[in-house]
Amino acid sequence: MTEVVVNGLIEGGKATSGPPFGPALGPLGVNTASIVAEINSKTKSFEGIKVPVKVVVNKETKEFKVEVGSPTTSALILKELHLQKGAKTKEEVVGNITIDVVKKIAQAKEASMYGNSLTSRVKQVIGTCKSMNITVEGINAKEMLAKISSGEVKI
Repeated sequence: MTEVVVNGLIEGGKATSGPPFGPALGPLGVNTASIVAEINSKTKSFEGIKVPVKVVVNKETKEFKVEVGSPTTSALILKELHLQKGAKTKEEVVGNITIDVVKKIAQAKEASMYGNSLTSRVKQVIGTCKSMNITVEGINAKEMLAKISSGEVKI
């Protein structure tokens, strides 16, 4: 069985028969429109976020399988806060996120994060907030990490 794998990064629900999938799938003789339709239906919930997508095509039978990856942690944070991007400078604070939203993101990313507990995954999400200059519950992300580590803030 010869399989061809085509990877691409697309905005949720907005795949087209153009790049990255159309030019790669066309020569394989598969129905590109049905693959694009399946990609769009599977990524609709990630509208406005770039999502990694993998299409596996069996060259002999022309059967295909669409696998949707998880968006980046920073993309999920930006979506929750309705922001376009993180801070441009170290002094600029672009937003504030609640610990409940941080937990929600940590749970959504559970499969792709290395932490073996919710607390460790929450710390990873807060680390991303720190790099984007986003406060957590109105507190600097670095300070929030220290409070979680000391047990002052319970997850």
